[in-house]
Amino acid sequence: MNGGLLAAAGNIFVGCAGWSLGREHAPSFPGDGTHLQRYARQFNTAEINSSFYRPHRPQTYARWAESVPVDFRFSVKMPKLISHEQRLRDSALALDEFLGQCGELGERLGCLLLQLPPSLAFEPAVAQAFFSQLRERFTGQVVIEPRHETWVSAEPILSHYRIAQATVDPSRLSNDSQPTGYAGLRYWRLHGTPRIYYSAYDDDYLARLAAALKTEAQSGAPTWCIFDNTASGAATGDALRLIERLGSPQ
Repeated sequence: MNGGLLAAAGNIFVGCAGWSLGREHAPSFPGDGTHLQRYARQFNTAEINSSFYRPHRPQTYARWAESVPVDFRFSVKMPKLISHEQRLRDSALALDEFLGQCGELGERLGCLLLQLPPSLAFEPAVAQAFFSQLRERFTGQVVIEPRHETWVSAEPILSHYRIAQATVDPSRLSNDSQPTGYAGLRYWRLHGTPRIYYSAYDDDYLARLAAALKTEAQSGAPTWCIFDNTASGAATGDALRLIERLGSPQ
C-alpha cells in the first residue's frame, strides 16, 4: 500500500482536496467501501473543502474519522463566513461553532486551513485579534493561504501565533513559492498549472516537489502536500505519482 511509502519518506502527508475517485483511477482503489474508505487505503490525508461553503454536523465529522486508519489526518478549510464575509472580524461565535463541529474528528484532525480572499489586505491589529481568538480555542496546526500582497509583511505575526503560510502553485504572492511563516508546519497547495484547477503536473515538477518535501520533512515538521487540481480529476493521478516519487531514491 502506498501509505508504506509515505511512512518510509518521513512525516509527509499527501492527498487531494476531497476524496472523489474518477473511473480512470478505479484500479488504484480496489475493494469495497465508501469513496473515503477506499481513498484512505492509498493516501494518508485529505483536505475537507466543503466546510468552506457549508457547515457539517458533528456526527458527519465523527463518521469520517471512523472511516479512515488511525494515522490518517484531515485538513479542514475554515468557513467563508469567517474569511470572506466577516473578514476575520468579530468571529468568536463562528469559530466556536466551526471548531465544535470539526473537533469530532478527534486525533484525525491534523490541520486547519484559512484561505483568504484576494481583496483582504493585511491589517496587523485585525490579524492579531483573530489569531489570538483562534489560539484561545485551538492549539493544533494551522495554515493560511493569503492572496493579497500585503500579507508578505505578516510573517512575524504568523510565526508568533504558530501559523504556517502555504506554498502555492500557481504563485499569487511574492513570497508564496517557498515555505514561510511558522516553521513547525509545511504545507503545499497545488491548484494546477497552466490551467488552474485542471492541469496535471509533469514528471519533472513532481520529482522536484518530492525532493523539496523530503528536505522539509527532515526537520521534523509535519509536511503536507494537497493537490487541488480536481476539476478534471488530475489531482488523484498527481498524488499517486508523487507518492511513487517519494518512495524512489532522489
